[in-house]
Amino acid sequence: MKRICVFCGSSRGAKPEYADVADALGVAIAQRGYGLVYGGAQVGLMGIVADAALRAGGEVIGVIPEALVRKEVVHTHLQDLRIVGSMHERKALMSDLSDAFVALPGGCGTFEEFFEVVTWAQIGLHRKPCALLNVAGFYDPLLALFDHAVSERFVRPEHRAMIVTETDPERLLDLLETHQMPTLTKWIDRNET
Repeated sequence: MKRICVFCGSSRGAKPEYADVADALGVAIAQRGYGLVYGGAQVGLMGIVADAALRAGGEVIGVIPEALVRKEVVHTHLQDLRIVGSMHERKALMSDLSDAFVALPGGCGTFEEFFEVVTWAQIGLHRKPCALLNVAGFYDPLLALFDHAVSERFVRPEHRAMIVTETDPERLLDLLETHQMPTLTKWIDRNET
């Protein structure tokens, strides 16, 4: 791994733990010698994770669409800020620049970004680990939904196993460093083809 993409909210959220863990993740990424790729804003958890990585001497690449430069208050202290034309371009570039993906707490944008990279992994477009940093139980309902989708046979257990989950940033990075993505050629049941 060379760079880790972090998806997270442009808000700090309701609990101080969210900001604390975003800060700890940014520091841990930089201290391990990884670059951080993220959404390019200086507000919310996005700004916290970027500032932490910068403070720890890490490489930080921000990727933001032109339409969000003012709305998300673009980070002005990045070594590498890439302004793109659309959200689609943002996600594609973030994916191209990254070797793994981590979702901190966030809203619809965070969910959408994370689900897209998981879907890309599921259908074989990449073999990069996808992880949820489950701060203060934030992702417990989503994890329960994943498990429900497995029991209802909409998600294969092998695809569910692709999602790395941890509550601690250092342990999450340990898991990402050793995680082996499964090689699957089918994402639906054989009797459905």
